[in-house]
Amino acid sequence: MMRRGCFVTGTDTGVGKSVVSAALLHALRRDGRPAVGMKPVASGCALTPDGLRNEDALRLQAASAPRPPYPLVNPVALPDPTAPQIAAARAGVAVSLAALLDAHRRLEALAGRVVVEGVGGWMSGLGGGLDQVDLVRALDLPVLLVVGLRLGCLNHARLTARAVVADGCHLLAWVGSRIEPPGNDADEYLGLLSAALPVPCWGVLPHAPGAAPEELAPYLALA
Repeated sequence: MMRRGCFVTGTDTGVGKSVVSAALLHALRRDGRPAVGMKPVASGCALTPDGLRNEDALRLQAASAPRPPYPLVNPVALPDPTAPQIAAARAGVAVSLAALLDAHRRLEALAGRVVVEGVGGWMSGLGGGLDQVDLVRALDLPVLLVVGLRLGCLNHARLTARAVVADGCHLLAWVGSRIEPPGNDADEYLGLLSAALPVPCWGVLPHAPGAAPEELAPYLALA
């Protein structure tokens, strides 16, 4: 079981990282202990009366217990729905590793276990000259890989797993995310992924658009 939480990355953008992260928070909380979510950098934030808000970060905040303040969940909120480096430059926002680490420390003090959702795929940048791996190394968290189950996922999963290990980070496990209805070869794909990836599978989330995270949590079996 994760002592301090984990960092959630994906085989690409749009593979269900935020859905898996929110479900993971509910799964972690089965033991009665607190767990909170974090989306350090988020682009595509909408302006609300409370300030810029990101849909993924709000999902993590809602799945957290205790419920942390939004600025800790998402310390860097960027309006443009594009790569963080571009969105940060357009908004004139400096992405600081120190600020991200401070927000994480405060979340950890609040709950002990923090599920940190990354941006895009493993090699995505955060802006300000920071690569995602810089944050993962500084946080010293194990990595959970979300594999979007679609054509091409085997290649993307193997490349991502190899990159995580090559970057000196600890690959903890992987979760399958059915981002489209499963085809006739769905079980064969899962078999190939299980054989190819060097870590256990913690579950496969079904193709269930709009499902609540607490409904998906039972599909995760944490080791």
